[in-house]
Amino acid sequence: MKEIKTHVEPHLPFTGDMKKKYKILIPDMLPVHFAILREVFTSYGYNLEILKNTGPSVAVEGLKYVHNDTCYPALLVIGQMIDALNTGKYDLDSTAVMITQTGGGCRASNYIHLLRKAMKKAGYGKVPVISLNISGLEKGSSLKLTIPMLVKMLCALCYGDLITLLKNQTEPYETVAGASQKATEKWTKEIAEQLKKGKGWSSKAFEKNMNGIASDFAAIERKVTPKVKVGVVGEIYVKYSALANNNLEEFLRSQDCEVNVPGIMAFICFKIDNRIEDIKLYGGSMLKKAVCNLLLGKVKNIESIMHSVMKNYKQYQMPATYEHLKEMVSGVIGYGAKMGEGWLLTAEMVELIKSGYENIVCAQPFGCLPNHIVGKGMVRKLRSLYPTANIVPIDYDPGATRVNQENRIKLMLAVAKERMQSGEN
Repeated sequence: MKEIKTHVEPHLPFTGDMKKKYKILIPDMLPVHFAILREVFTSYGYNLEILKNTGPSVAVEGLKYVHNDTCYPALLVIGQMIDALNTGKYDLDSTAVMITQTGGGCRASNYIHLLRKAMKKAGYGKVPVISLNISGLEKGSSLKLTIPMLVKMLCALCYGDLITLLKNQTEPYETVAGASQKATEKWTKEIAEQLKKGKGWSSKAFEKNMNGIASDFAAIERKVTPKVKVGVVGEIYVKYSALANNNLEEFLRSQDCEVNVPGIMAFICFKIDNRIEDIKLYGGSMLKKAVCNLLLGKVKNIESIMHSVMKNYKQYQMPATYEHLKEMVSGVIGYGAKMGEGWLLTAEMVELIKSGYENIVCAQPFGCLPNHIVGKGMVRKLRSLYPTANIVPIDYDPGATRVNQENRIKLMLAVAKERMQSGEN
C-alpha cells in the first residue's frame, strides 16, 4: 500500500532565547481572568498583551483568510490577531502570537494550523505562533510550563471565577451604582500584582485572598428585588467572549436580568478527566491515568478552597463541584461525549436549572457539530426532565444579525417575565 505523505507548512518556532525580546499577543476571552493570568507569565519573564481590538474589521480580516464555513471562533481569533498586526504598532521582528491547544478534536487544538496558514497569507509568516498546551502538542513552538507555573495559572483562573461570580450576583442589586465594578477592578489589580511578585498562590495566601474578595463584595449594600435569572452556556469562546457573542452579558443586564455564566474551572477539570475516561472506556497507559488523576486532584483542591470560603457567605449561589456536576448528568448523557464542551455543557444547563436559572441562552457557533449534539440536541431531553426549563439556542456567525439574535432572546425573556409575574401573583 502506497504511503500517503502530508505536507506541513514550515514555521518559525518560538525558542527560549526569544522570551526576553518578544511581545506575545493573545486573543481576549475572559477579561478578569486573563488580566490576572497575564501577570503569572510576567513573573516568569514573558511579555503578554491581551488584544482589545474589536469591531467589524476583525471579522472582515478573518473572512479574508479563513473559509466562512470554518468555525466562527476560529475566524474571530485569527481575524483579531491579523487586524492587530495590521495596525503597524508592533515590531514584527519581536512579536509573536499565542493560542491554546487542549488536545481535543475541536477548536482548541486545530486552530493553530489555520492561524499559521492565515498569517503567512497576510504577510506575517515570520511571526512565531506559540502553542500553549500540556498535551505535548507543537513542541517546537510551546512555552515551557513548570508545575509551579501551572499551579499559579490555575489559581489565577479560580480567582477570576470567584470575582466574576460575585460581581454577577451583586451588581444587579447594588444600591450604589458602580460599587461592584469598583470591587472587581480593585481585586483584579491586587491579585495580579501579587502573582506578578510570585505571591498569592500558596494555600494559605489563596484562602486569605478568597476571604478578602468575598468579604468586600458581601459588604456592598444590596436591595434584592425580583429579576429574571438567566444562565449562559455554550461553546467556550462564544460563551465568554463579548466579541463573539455581541456583548451578550451586557445586553442581558440591560434587560434587567441577573446573569450567571459558569466558570472556567469546571472546563479545566473536564479536559483532564476526559483522558481518564478515555482510558476507562478504551484502555491506555496507567501512568498517564495516574498523572491525570494527580493533576485533577490539584485542580479540585484549589476549587475546594473557594467552596470552603464561600460557605460563610450564604447570600451567594455557588457553582456545584465538578463531582456533583458529573453526577447530575448520569443517565442523561454519556461521559464519552467529550468533543468540544461535551457532556459538561449539558451538566451546566442542568445545574443552572436546579439553581433557579432555568432561563438559559445556549450560545454556539453556527454549524458547530458538538454543540448541536450536547447543546441544542439536549434541549428537548432537558425540557422533558425539567418542564420549567426555558432554553433558547442562539447561533453566532458573520452572517447572523445581532438584531435577530437579540429578538430571539427577548422572546425567551418575555416568557420568563410572564412566569415570574404569575409566580409573584
